[in-house]
Amino acid sequence: MELTALDFQQARVKQVLFKSRLRSVLYGVREPEPSLFTFQDNPLGQWLHAVLKPQYGHRAEIAGIERLIRQTLDTSQALVRQHQRGEMEQARAGLEQIERLAAEIDQLLTAVERSS
Repeated sequence: MELTALDFQQARVKQVLFKSRLRSVLYGVREPEPSLFTFQDNPLGQWLHAVLKPQYGHRAEIAGIERLIRQTLDTSQALVRQHQRGEMEQARAGLEQIERLAAEIDQLLTAVERSS
């Protein structure tokens, strides 16, 4: 089954929701849940394995997306630890790193989407 633009849009929405959850942790609105930082519980990671990998797993972009998701999760966890140490402003400034990683993921998603 071919993936549609809607499938890729769903992936992008999952990424936005993750960033929103992280932002709410860094601004003290919610407590960090351990599942926020695990690849298996990450909605985009789940989508990658369930939807994208079966069809496009042979493409280099897929390995790149997986690597970037893991890097995003690691960076997010480091930002939350920084926040918990009382370095709130620095942790919030680190959201720029998350945005850069998200942009890289989006570029790779777009490359796969255009080729499908």
